[in-house]
Amino acid sequence: MENREERVEERLAELEERVGRLERDRNDAGERRPEPAAERPGEGTDGPGDADVFWALNRIKRMADPERGAVLFTGQVPLPTGERYEWQEAAEAAELIEADWSEVAGAIEALGHPVRLTLLQRVLTGTADTAALKQDPSLGTTGQLYHHLRRLTADGWLRSAGRGRYRVPPERIVPLLVVLMAARR
Repeated sequence: MENREERVEERLAELEERVGRLERDRNDAGERRPEPAAERPGEGTDGPGDADVFWALNRIKRMADPERGAVLFTGQVPLPTGERYEWQEAAEAAELIEADWSEVAGAIEALGHPVRLTLLQRVLTGTADTAALKQDPSLGTTGQLYHHLRRLTADGWLRSAGRGRYRVPPERIVPLLVVLMAARR
């Protein structure tokens, strides 16, 4: 428990430092100082090698401790259901490298089955109740479907929404899409 409290205190100190940097980036009128064009999304040219492509990387490099590094993922997701989600997560690269990776093996393993990925896709796009999911032959028998639902729920990729309905938790939507994007590389 003490280790967790120390990590919270470290992250709070890191956030305070970042806020301080953001405040220093404001002019006397309280307006944000403009970033160089090469670091603003959507500006500059879109050709290969253009610095604009790395605007997020350039920003995190300014904010992160160069000795510890940093990893960032972010996204805004409009779903076919009409819902919209925005999410951003950052972590020190050194912290991730030093962590016990076996602690996340179950969550990663849960995504390693084609039926579970299809199930997540169906739920994310609006087929969220078990009655409708049972109609999809690609999800297997009723017993197999419930097995996969239990596994995804146990590892946090799905959450029961009551009365046989499921949803992908909002805090998992962008991370799920990031994992899918990373796996395509």
